[in-house]
Amino acid sequence: MTIPTSHPFDFDPTYGLGLKELRAVAPPEAPEGFDEFWERRYRRALGVDPRPKLQKSKLAHPKWHVFDLTYMSSGAFPIGGWLLLPRQGEVRRGLVVGHGYGGRDAPDFDMPVDETALLFPCFRGMSRSARPPISSDSSWHVLHDIDKPERYIIGGCVDDLWIAVSTLLLLYPWLAGRIGYSGVSFGGGIGGLGIAYDSRICRGHLSLPTFGHQELRLRLPSIGSAAAVQAYQQKYGNALPTLRLHDSAVAAGRITVPMLMSVALFDPAVAPPCQFAIANALPQAPGPSKFNEIFILDAGHFDYPGQEAQHAILNEKVRSFFGAS
Repeated sequence: MTIPTSHPFDFDPTYGLGLKELRAVAPPEAPEGFDEFWERRYRRALGVDPRPKLQKSKLAHPKWHVFDLTYMSSGAFPIGGWLLLPRQGEVRRGLVVGHGYGGRDAPDFDMPVDETALLFPCFRGMSRSARPPISSDSSWHVLHDIDKPERYIIGGCVDDLWIAVSTLLLLYPWLAGRIGYSGVSFGGGIGGLGIAYDSRICRGHLSLPTFGHQELRLRLPSIGSAAAVQAYQQKYGNALPTLRLHDSAVAAGRITVPMLMSVALFDPAVAPPCQFAIANALPQAPGPSKFNEIFILDAGHFDYPGQEAQHAILNEKVRSFFGAS
């Protein structure tokens, strides 16, 4: 292992926990009305006509045809992003790819998949979906309407994911039953919430996922968006009802499709106990079948020795995982 031992933080990003202790972190109990909240939200999202528009992009790549994409999400919110189609082979599956809290300036041309239509949405308020009065700064974005459970920005971003799936199915209806989701950090947390209630998503990869075990997330020292939520809660004290309804570790217990999780032992931005709370919540298939797999990274949101080698192994697992869909 190459877990970092030198870092600039005034707290320990391992929180003093090893792999054994992290595997024992249990997800929180679901708050009253959790399933009803998300099922109602999903039904509304299914009723949205995304009205996708494609335009040849100025970006170019030898492996992919690149299109600028827009579609309409819930609340008539316009979402921008990109669609990649393979230059060789057929389109046999679809994949929606979420981004981290830094947003996205371009599609990821190195996604380790083939024969796949790749949809890269920019979640509302960020990058190509920036729109006042929502801040694109993660420390403010994460607080947008945090005191209003029905209007919290994170729920809107889950809508954007669901309606991205609707967009793929509208463009390529033969992909029904063969659409996956992959998201890192912020996009991982959104995926945990979204996959749980969308039966159209057949498998998912969540890496360093946020929004797991919100009460732990409020207590463990962190940088970035988690620190912003902690500061807000300390000042106003009214965030917990909303946060409990937007807990990816609770949602993960409802996921019934194969999942690949990549979680870290050291992470200053997304506390490892919160990541493992999501991974540990996934139902396990009976018998020897590896229905879900957890891949351990030495660190997340931080450079470390051996990072390149670990991510190369992870990329091959992602290739195999989505190639099976």
